[in-house]
Amino acid sequence: MSDLPEPDLAREWLATMMLIRRFEERAGEMYARAKIGGFLHLSIGEEATIVGSARALRDSDYLISTYRSHGHALVRGTPPENVMAELFGRVDGCSHGRGGSMHMFDLARRFMGGYGIVGGNLPIAAGIGLASDYKGSEDITLCTFGDGASNQGTFGETLNLAALWRLPVVFMVTNNQFGMGTALRRHSAVTDLQRKGESLGVPGMRCDGMDVLDTHAVLSEAVERVREDRRPVLVEAVTYRFRGHSMADPEQYRTKEEVAEWRARDPIPAFAERLIAEGVIDEAERERMDADALARVDAAVEFADASPFPAAESLHDDIYVLDPQTHGWYSVETTPERGEDSPEAAEPAAAAEESEIPQQLTHALAAGEDSSEHAGGMGAAGEAPEDG
Repeated sequence: MSDLPEPDLAREWLATMMLIRRFEERAGEMYARAKIGGFLHLSIGEEATIVGSARALRDSDYLISTYRSHGHALVRGTPPENVMAELFGRVDGCSHGRGGSMHMFDLARRFMGGYGIVGGNLPIAAGIGLASDYKGSEDITLCTFGDGASNQGTFGETLNLAALWRLPVVFMVTNNQFGMGTALRRHSAVTDLQRKGESLGVPGMRCDGMDVLDTHAVLSEAVERVREDRRPVLVEAVTYRFRGHSMADPEQYRTKEEVAEWRARDPIPAFAERLIAEGVIDEAERERMDADALARVDAAVEFADASPFPAAESLHDDIYVLDPQTHGWYSVETTPERGEDSPEAAEPAAAAEESEIPQQLTHALAAGEDSSEHAGGMGAAGEAPEDG
């Protein structure tokens, strides 16, 4: 059994887990009330994995997550008001309302974001690790991903490169037993996920992701090994999500008995009872901490609901980086006056007349018409037609 941290730290860990739990519960309610659009992936049940791993990091270290990222933003210190506002798609969100549930981001706190593509954050983590070494810093990167992502090509490619280049990255696979609705044993030939990096030169470790103390102890060891040796490590955190893959998940792939068995190991009451047993808090303080978490989440909902939506004219902000040497008004301009009769639209046609492009294709390009009859099945502007 792992030792407790000092009392103030222990209280902070419990308070943060409570905040994440209450935040996620309220986010689910707001989704049901259509305050939140798109997808919503909740981390209820995984709070010990989130808090235990993040508290093994220094403030200067980097954390990069998956689409299940609300808790990671909160644990790095992003105010719940800004996280909730992001879920609501409002300008005061941590990504200014443009990312939503799957794309939280907070550079000031070195939370490098959530990513909607399964396994898409792995190569980015390697790049961050490379940047740390390039700058000569001691910073390491913690990259979290799900068990399903360990079957993606980016997993093998990234771990191989990280081992080859000795990149300071702790890869943590959050094994919550399911890749979406597919059980681990049905989607992975190797179910001992900590071993998946061995053939690529990345040693493995495992922690009980339902125990914040064990998670913190194992991740602390992994972080220090990576920081000192400048070599990657893979950690498997065995945990469970109490809710479905997303709010749209009917959960027909697992039994109520299985969920109840894991709920009996709920990491929040388990840690709270340990603190009570060792005299760090009492029952009244536990109730007070939970009430504080609820109050903070209620305030976050009020803040998010009062925050405005992004202005319509900002639709193309932060998409392209344009300067005086960069041409291409068509990438950001939507006004009708720049149509086919404008001088800008005529320039491609004029240039094409001096080339060997057939005259018929030139007219089609200038007018923006489908030129498939003149270019062997190619679409307008020479692009291949989309699949049905």
